[in-house]
Amino acid sequence: MTFRTSGPFPPLILDDVRGAQKMLSGVARTTGMEGSRHLSALVGAPVHLKCENLQRTGSFKLRGAYVRIAGLSPVERASGVVAASAGNHAQGVALASSLLGVRSTVFMPVGAPLPKVAATRDYGAEVRLQGQVVDETLAAAQEYAEETGAVFIHPFDHPDIIAGQGTVGLEILEQCPEVRTIVVGIGGGGLAAGIAVAVKALRPDVRVVGVQAAGAAAFPPSLSAGHPVVLDQVHTMADGIKVGRPGDLTFPLVQELVDEIRTVSEDELSSALLLCLERAKMVVEPAGASPVAALLSDPESFRGPVVAVLSGGNVDPLLMRRVLTHGMVAAGRYLSLRLRLTDRPGALAAMLATLSVADANVLDISHVRTDPRLGLTEAEVELHLETKGPEHCEEVASALRAAGYLVRS
Repeated sequence: MTFRTSGPFPPLILDDVRGAQKMLSGVARTTGMEGSRHLSALVGAPVHLKCENLQRTGSFKLRGAYVRIAGLSPVERASGVVAASAGNHAQGVALASSLLGVRSTVFMPVGAPLPKVAATRDYGAEVRLQGQVVDETLAAAQEYAEETGAVFIHPFDHPDIIAGQGTVGLEILEQCPEVRTIVVGIGGGGLAAGIAVAVKALRPDVRVVGVQAAGAAAFPPSLSAGHPVVLDQVHTMADGIKVGRPGDLTFPLVQELVDEIRTVSEDELSSALLLCLERAKMVVEPAGASPVAALLSDPESFRGPVVAVLSGGNVDPLLMRRVLTHGMVAAGRYLSLRLRLTDRPGALAAMLATLSVADANVLDISHVRTDPRLGLTEAEVELHLETKGPEHCEEVASALRAAGYLVRS
């Protein structure tokens, strides 16, 4: 089965993906498939997690980068390669180049997370920090390619990249032959397009569902328009799928082969990341958790067995802390309250005793006496509590009110 691409490239076929799989033998890991009892119970059918977060470099990006660079001519290899990325593609290109003995230069935004910058250097690339946003970094890398003759390695919009990412689809069919639905995050579309090319050629009955962050969802308007559309702005914590325009090659493949595009909110991404950590014991970045977010948002709409692709696990520890906190708030696991009490000895201890009976854990407390809005004998307390869920939050607030406190959220 042949699938169309646009531009000067030949159509992408299953044999391209199979060739990429042979090329990646001994280079990329065949990542594991883990069942999720919690998600299976929600969906009402088996749910499996395809763990590309455990791939070398921490994401699927090595697959496409290696196939692309391995396909270069000796003259092109001698000129070196250049890429632009905030993280995952950078590391994939760096390692692939090192394995193939090719010099690599990677442009990264000035504000790129330090662990990702360090990892890219450790994999052997020369890192140049330039630009405040990825678009500026991309322009710098393309200018470098024109000036030096280095080959620009696009993060998603090249047949070799798409074929390399498509090997994930072949592995899914081998590991879970009974699969009925594959859910995968979409940024520029390389992974989703590659998986769809492989899967639809062998199992056209399998439904492929793409997931985008609501703040960076370029595919829905593009599909409506019939061509790639540029978003005016993109905003999401999921930097792995933070792309403002579909690729010229990936768009027609997604349009033809991906059955549905869904969007998820930042709250849903946070909750999904928290679930992956708590229930699956998986460190997953927000983009990698997007398929899980889609399952959580509407579990009964997926036909099982379902495979959710955890595309990456390269999350900055500082972002992880913020996202986990956000996820716990979204899940009703944190409660912030302000209340007033009489400013007298023992008043704070009495309030804390009420919280103890309600089984709420105090994470932080601030005691204000100098606000001009307070009466002469009043004090205001701001509380940050750890709770067991939304129902417990209501129970805690009700217990405080029953004890005579004026509670404000």
